Amino acid sequence: MKKAAFYTLGCKVNQYDTEAMIRIFEDSGYEIVDFDKKADVYVINTCTVTNLSDRKSRQMISRARTANPEAIIAVVGCYAQTASEEVAKIPGVNLIIGTKDRSKIVEYIKEIESGRRTNINTVDNIMKIHDFEELKIDSYKERTRAYIKIQEGCSQFCAYCIIPYARGPVRSREPEAVLNEVKKLAAAGFREVVITGIHVASYGKDKGNISLLDIIKKIHEVEGIDRIRLGSIEPTTVTEQFVDEISGMDKFCPHFHISLQSGCDETLKRMNRKYNTQDYRKSVELLRSRIPDVAITTDVMVGFPGETDEEFEITYRYLDEISFAKMHIFKYSRRKGTPAAVMKNQVDPKVKEERSKRLIELSDRKAYEFNKRFVGRIMPVLFEKELKDESKIYEGHTTNYIRVVCNGDNSFKGEILNIRMLEASKDHIKGEFAEY
Repeated sequence: MKKAAFYTLGCKVNQYDTEAMIRIFEDSGYEIVDFDKKADVYVINTCTVTNLSDRKSRQMISRARTANPEAIIAVVGCYAQTASEEVAKIPGVNLIIGTKDRSKIVEYIKEIESGRRTNINTVDNIMKIHDFEELKIDSYKERTRAYIKIQEGCSQFCAYCIIPYARGPVRSREPEAVLNEVKKLAAAGFREVVITGIHVASYGKDKGNISLLDIIKKIHEVEGIDRIRLGSIEPTTVTEQFVDEISGMDKFCPHFHISLQSGCDETLKRMNRKYNTQDYRKSVELLRSRIPDVAITTDVMVGFPGETDEEFEITYRYLDEISFAKMHIFKYSRRKGTPAAVMKNQVDPKVKEERSKRLIELSDRKAYEFNKRFVGRIMPVLFEKELKDESKIYEGHTTNYIRVVCNGDNSFKGEILNIRMLEASKDHIKGEFAEY
């Protein structure tokens, strides 16, 4: 039996795409092995959000070539889409697929195996693609939480972001296809689905007859799913109607990842974000006023071109006031082809590093404060796996996405159990099983 190995960089959407490609290979008779094992085919699903992502992608290609010089190496995803000519020059690469045609990957592999073609590059203008590519999943390695991709592409064109050029315009998945996949996941034993996409908030905008809220309501009706979690959204998504509807859904998790990027209006303008800090604050206040125990997490970028010390301090104070449950802090990375790449007043890397450290410290403090609020409570936790380095210690998440660890056994995995919260840290809460 031929063997295939996969390595995924980047976001949850990439993870979904990889899982879907794994299913295609399995259906074609391949055995899936770890990436560090010898395989006949290596698939690297790439990311291009930062320069580091590009470098990591190239490193994994090199690793695959070293593991088996005779293997077919397929490079797919965002880096492949935006830099296909660069990827083609890397020794050992046989197949380049960008962010479409992934459903045909085994067909292309067979062409190479047969000798009909030695190298294939399928990348073309992604901006001309207007249909959602179906990549179906009905099983995962872990049988607790599943990601379901409902849309592809982004039309926001934030000044720093290469993703619209890598993923193309917004394409929404047909509601019937979404629901069919959710039903299959429920039948396979999944307790939670995470709705994801490149720009989830845009779902339905290319169709005109359905919205993000509409598809959430349809998913909520599927029997067998206990939890629905939403991927990253924009503050503009959080309207009175949206919150009214969501707050009445007992399956919907009170956890919202609302992208911010900066707490300074001047910086947001240069970023070409479609909201200001007041809009954002109103969204947060609305959620907190209507949904008990809601967790709000976010992304924050430091060192965007032109970000002065004063602008950074404004951002710092704003983040301190909002008090997120968790913040993902990252440094601006110059991406060729984006407006920000040619902006004046690029920020010194050392300054970026200093600002990043300060915000990470703030994030850790706020995360601890948020987790500490729940010590003494009994909360339902969906357990996902046993910790690698600690026998009989299992981890899972509450509905508001607090990571919980406690003593357990194999019966915990995949179950929703009542756990008493005992001790908080910035990363998790230690708990114990509680009879209810």
